[in-house]
Amino acid sequence: MQTDPYIQIAGMIGGTEIIVILLAVLIFFGGKKIPELMKGLGKGIREYKKAVKGVEDELSDAVSDETESKD
Repeated sequence: MQTDPYIQIAGMIGGTEIIVILLAVLIFFGGKKIPELMKGLGKGIREYKKAVKGVEDELSDAVSDETESKD
């Protein structure tokens, strides 16, 4: 079985690499800008989850309507 290359890359990232990335972000954006970035990221993730749930609800409603009409 073949694994996804993105999963392989994510599996190779260790603690040291994460610390280096976080330090680079801190240096690049500065300490005051990071909370704003995280707030925006949180809002984006929340909107994405809400949209996914909406699509799932629509699909389940459509499937249940389809099965009810066949009965």
